[in-house]
Amino acid sequence: MIAFVSGGARSGKSAFAESLVREYQRQRGGARYYLATAMPGDAEMAARIARHRVERGDAWRTLEAATLDLALAEVEPASVLLLDCLTLWASRVLFELDLEASAALAQLERALAKARTADMALVVVSNDINEGMPPEDDASWRYLALLQAAHCRVAAEADCVVQVVAGLPQVWKGSLP
Repeated sequence: MIAFVSGGARSGKSAFAESLVREYQRQRGGARYYLATAMPGDAEMAARIARHRVERGDAWRTLEAATLDLALAEVEPASVLLLDCLTLWASRVLFELDLEASAALAQLERALAKARTADMALVVVSNDINEGMPPEDDASWRYLALLQAAHCRVAAEADCVVQVVAGLPQVWKGSLP
């Protein structure tokens, strides 16, 4: 089971995705994992990461990685996993790991395939960021192109696609449990 949850900044998408993971775990059992793609680059981000860990509580096993397929190799089969978020993952693979978009998308596809073959319930979160003026610089275009390609790949593979607006989920594909 793969679900894709998107929404704007501070739309409530992560809270919704966490509740979806808890519901999948209630239905099917298994361990609960949080795959964090953010790195504490400054004091504000470090505080935000620490706050989110406390809010999630001890029931989550947290993995921190930019290499999604390698991180999923550490997850027990039949587990429930929240990947939060593709937006930060895309920036890390492009600008920290210096991967080409094709290599990054191949990594994402391997992670999705691993989730399927290991019978994981995977909930993927990302930000809707392609609704303003187009970027003018090459790096931003490259980032936006990777992120939108990743969104399309995850949405195509997902059993359920949800967009959260002002805390309200809109289901675009499949159904919620």
